[in-house]
Amino acid sequence: MSEKTQATRRVLAEYTYEAPPVERGYTGQTLYVNLSDNTISAKPVTDVMKEKFIGGRGFGLWLLWHGVKDDTKWNDPENEIVISSGPIGGITQYPGSGKSLVVTISPLTDIVIDSNVGGHFGPLLKFAGWDGIEIQGKAEEEVIVVIDGVSGRVTIEEAPDAPVDTHLLGHWLIEQLAEKKEDRYFMSTVSAGSGAEHTRIGCLNFSLYDRKRKAPRFKQAGRGGIGTVFRDKRIKALVVRSGPVRGDSNHPADPERIARVGTRLHKEIHDYDDEQNRMRKRGTPYLVQIMDDYDLLPVHNFKFGSHSDTPKINGDVWEARFTQGLPDGCWYGCTMACSHAVDAYTVRTGPYKGQKVIVDGPEYETIAGVGSNCGIFNPDDILEINFYCDTYGIDTISFGTLTAFVMECYEAGILDKEKTGGLELTFGNGEAAIELLHQMGRGEGFGKIAGQGIRRMKEYFVSEYGADPQFLQDIGMEAKGLEYSEYVCKESLAQQGGYGLTNKGPQHDEAWLIFMDQVSNLLPTFEDKAEALHYFPMFRTWFGLVGHCKLPWNDIVPPDNRYTDEPAKIPEHVQNYVELFSAVTGREITKEDLIAQSEAVYNFQRVFNLRLGKGRREHDAIPYRSQGPVTVEEYESRAERYDQQLREILGLDPEGMSTQEKMAALRKYREEQYERLKDAVYERRGWTPDGVPKLETLKRLGIDFPEVVAVVQKHL
Repeated sequence: MSEKTQATRRVLAEYTYEAPPVERGYTGQTLYVNLSDNTISAKPVTDVMKEKFIGGRGFGLWLLWHGVKDDTKWNDPENEIVISSGPIGGITQYPGSGKSLVVTISPLTDIVIDSNVGGHFGPLLKFAGWDGIEIQGKAEEEVIVVIDGVSGRVTIEEAPDAPVDTHLLGHWLIEQLAEKKEDRYFMSTVSAGSGAEHTRIGCLNFSLYDRKRKAPRFKQAGRGGIGTVFRDKRIKALVVRSGPVRGDSNHPADPERIARVGTRLHKEIHDYDDEQNRMRKRGTPYLVQIMDDYDLLPVHNFKFGSHSDTPKINGDVWEARFTQGLPDGCWYGCTMACSHAVDAYTVRTGPYKGQKVIVDGPEYETIAGVGSNCGIFNPDDILEINFYCDTYGIDTISFGTLTAFVMECYEAGILDKEKTGGLELTFGNGEAAIELLHQMGRGEGFGKIAGQGIRRMKEYFVSEYGADPQFLQDIGMEAKGLEYSEYVCKESLAQQGGYGLTNKGPQHDEAWLIFMDQVSNLLPTFEDKAEALHYFPMFRTWFGLVGHCKLPWNDIVPPDNRYTDEPAKIPEHVQNYVELFSAVTGREITKEDLIAQSEAVYNFQRVFNLRLGKGRREHDAIPYRSQGPVTVEEYESRAERYDQQLREILGLDPEGMSTQEKMAALRKYREEQYERLKDAVYERRGWTPDGVPKLETLKRLGIDFPEVVAVVQKHL
C-alpha cells in the first residue's frame, strides 16, 4: 500500500516479510501481533498443528491454548483473537469455500467461543502469506493492523480519525488504502462498531468487495461477544491485501479432482435449487415459513412456535425485497449465491437517519430473532435492526433473544417504564426495540444493562428488582451464558441436547436435529439420539477446520438422496468433502477420518473449557423454556398435545388435574429425560458421567499431550 497513504497515519510497528507460496492449502506460518508492546512476528505451522488440528477452529484453539493462562479473563491483555481459514479455504471450484473461524475467550461465557464467518478476510490472509493471525495485548490508542501481502509488510498504525461504525469504516479504509481500483477486489477488513464497545454481545464484520454494487459488504462473526474483545483491545480494524485470486492459488495436490467434484455440485445447484430451497433467490429466509408450519419458529421469547402474522416476514417477502440477478456469493465461485442484500434502504432512525445503505441479509436467524421472537412482524423494523446491529457491531441473535427476554419480563411486571427509562418494551413494539439498540450503541440507559446479556440481566433483576430467580432461570433463553439461536426445541429432546451439550453454548451450527427427531421421528431411542449427537456435531465441526460453509452440504441435495441408507447425512456430499480434502492436501482420507479429525479438536475444546473452570455436567444445564411450557398460557396453547402426552407417556388422567399439576408432572418427566440424554451422549462421546473426556479417549484421538492430560486428571 502506498507510502503516501501510510504517511497520513503514524506507524507504531512494522514487520517485513516475503510471502511464502501456498502449498497444498497451507503457507506454513501464522502471524503474531502483540498490541501491548507493538511486536510482530511469524510462527511456524508445525506438523502437529496440521495433522491434529487441521486449520481454522483447530489452529485457533491450539494457538489460544498456548497464549492464555488458566485464569485468563476475556478482557485480560493475554486473551487473544485468532482468525484462520483452513486448507480448503480459498479454493474457487467448489461452492462455499471462503469461510474463516474466529476464536477467543468470550465475555458472555468466560470460556472459548468459536464463530464461523464468510467474507474474504480468511482466504486473502492465506494468499497474503499467513495461515492465521493471532492478536494479543491491548493497544494504548485506537489502531488498525494492516497486512499487505503484495509489498510483504505488516504494520500497526494509529487511526484516530477513522470512524468506528462498520458501514462508514469499510468505505474509509478502501479510500485510504486502495491504491487503484483493482486493489479493492482483493482487500478485506475486519471491524466491529460502537455497540461492541458498550455491550458483551459485540460481533465482528468481515468484508467482501461487491463488484456489481461497487461497495463493501459485510458478513458477521456474531456469537459470543468477539467484537467486544476486539474493541476492548482498541482495534478499529484489521486490513489484508493480497494479489489476485486464481483458481490455483491454493496450489492443491490434485486440481483436476477438485474440478470434477465442484462441477457435480454446481450442476446440482443449477438444476435443483429452484425446486428445493431457492437459496439463490431468497437464501436462509426460506426457513421462516417452514419453521412456522412445524411449530418451530420462536414467538414471544420462545413461548410459541407459530404466529398468524408470519406471512408478513416469510421467504416470499424477502425474495421480493432482495435485489435479484446478482452473484451474491460471499466467496469467489460460490454458485449457491445465498448472501443476499436489500439495496438502497433508507435508514429511518438514529445517527444515520436518511442515509441510503446496503443491508446485508436479513438471514433467517435475524428474522426469527429480532422479528417473530420479539413479536415484530414489520419487515422495515427488522431491516432497521439488522442494519444497526451490523454497523454497531452487535450480534443479531443475542440481541433478538435478549430483547425477547426483556419483553417478557416487562409484560410479567418485573420491568416497567421507570426501570427501562421510558421504553415500553412489550412484544411487538419495534420502535422500543430499535431505541434499545441505539442505547447500546451509545452505551447508555437501559440498553447498557440489556447489553450485558441474559445471564447477567437475570442476576441484576433479582438483586435490584426482587424478581423470582426460578422464573428468570426458566424463561431466560441462555446456556453457558450464550443466548439461544432461533429454534423452538420443546418437542425435540435431541435438539435440546444439540443446544445444551455444545462446547460453546446454544448455537445451531453444531447440531440441528429438530427435523430428524421431531418431524421425521428418526431418533426414537436414547442410543439413536446419542449417536446423532456424536456424529453431527463432529461432522459440522469439520467445516470450521477446513474453511468451508455448511450450506452447500444440506441446503441443496441430490435428487436421489432420499433413497440412500442415511439421507440425513447426504452421503454423496460427505464423499465430496473427502475428495476435496484429499485433493487439496494430498492426504488421502476416508469419511471416518473426517469425523476423527473433528473429534480430536472437539475434545480438545472440551478440555480447554475444563481448564477455564467450566466444561462439566453442571455446565450443560438448559433453561426449562427450551424443554417445556413454563407458564399456564404456554401449556394451554398446546393443551391437546400436552394432555395426550400425559395420558400416553405418563399414564395420567389430565381430566382431574389442574393446569399447574399437569405442568409439574410434565416438567418432572422432561427434566429426567434430559438427564438421561446427557448420560447417553457422554458415554457415546467417551466422557465420564460428569462430562469429562476420559484419558483413553484422549489417547485414542492422539491429543494426550501432557498439559491436556494434566487438566483432565484434576476432574477424574
